[in-house]
Amino acid sequence: MLGGAASQLGLAAWASGDLDAARRMTAEGMENVRLAGYVSAAIGGAIVLADLQIAQGCLHEAMTTYKQALQWATEPGAPVLRGAADMYVGMSVLHREDNDLKTATQHLLTSQALGELAGLQQNPYRWNAAMARIREAQGDLDGALDLLDQAERLYDGNFSPNVRPVATRKTRVWVSQGRLDEALGWAREQGLSVENELSYLHEFDHITLSRVLLARYQSDRADGSISEVMGLLERLLKAAEEGGRKGSVIEILVLQAIAYHAQGDLPAALLPLQHALALAEPEGYVRMFLDEGSSMMQLLREASAREIMPDYTDKLLAAFEAEKRKSEDKPDLPPAFPEGHRGGEPLIEPLSQRELEILKLISQGLSNREIGERLFLALDTIKGHNRRIYDKLQVQSRTEAIARARELGLL
Repeated sequence: MLGGAASQLGLAAWASGDLDAARRMTAEGMENVRLAGYVSAAIGGAIVLADLQIAQGCLHEAMTTYKQALQWATEPGAPVLRGAADMYVGMSVLHREDNDLKTATQHLLTSQALGELAGLQQNPYRWNAAMARIREAQGDLDGALDLLDQAERLYDGNFSPNVRPVATRKTRVWVSQGRLDEALGWAREQGLSVENELSYLHEFDHITLSRVLLARYQSDRADGSISEVMGLLERLLKAAEEGGRKGSVIEILVLQAIAYHAQGDLPAALLPLQHALALAEPEGYVRMFLDEGSSMMQLLREASAREIMPDYTDKLLAAFEAEKRKSEDKPDLPPAFPEGHRGGEPLIEPLSQRELEILKLISQGLSNREIGERLFLALDTIKGHNRRIYDKLQVQSRTEAIARARELGLL
């Protein structure tokens, strides 16, 4: 079938980094199989096409692709077709980038409600990866790692190139947590260095490596590798620009701006930032900047003061301020190292925020399965957290854990 052949050629072009050819052949294959009556196959092609559009920085087109395929999957009076659930996951990713976390979460819940029969084989993996990104945006980094662990177990490698490996996504969360030794260990295990030959299949890995090395420099200004980081970012930028991968270009420019800012060179930092803003504004990127934290907020304030794309910078700064207020309005969580102790002995190790959250749900009488459903975590993941909670509290049961937690002021 011509449509199937075009789709396969599109996947091959994608793996080689020729995104223009991949997009053209994928769109052709998708339309041909749909016209031939293979609508579910066309819906699967829509996932690939939207992924390519996102890589090229065409977020609005990707949303149109998802909505169109969702219409195919949910024709009035007809059974819901496989792939409908996948479209909601894809739209969730785009709403997250727009910083509409409420709608992003609702789309994932809708996908989940449609059930397994409405999802293609890769949907459970994509669902967990998408929810992990929402958890990150909400500041729940432990929760994000839990979901990425599940995504890793569910990954189906028979569909499209694995250009954003779960292990690399987890490394980015470690960087956000300040776990640089583990992040550097990942780079060593992957054989990554600033001197590697670059390829599209490992572009996400090398951008992540630059994040790891930049974080190391920010934590230890005596580290002399910043020039190597700048060199790697320059090479990555050239390759991404030549390949028409605007999504990567924007991220690399953002990292260049942060790297110059970390070295105290504000004029140099504002140049790549202005370029990134110019590329990002038409597509409505928000989290791309918001996820970078205080350094980016400072840079945007400097850009706003110099009237660099003032409407867009003001929009992004307003998003920063709203997130800051939301964080300040959150109730204080119980201390990880409580003052109280039992039998003269303090806790051996502090409870993480995720463990404290689960402990609270245990105290409310929820079963492991109910806790998993509430937090979107697998049953085995909840059981693993329970074991660590018991070990840290030095107890053997739920009843003892609740009593011990109340004694320590955790509940």
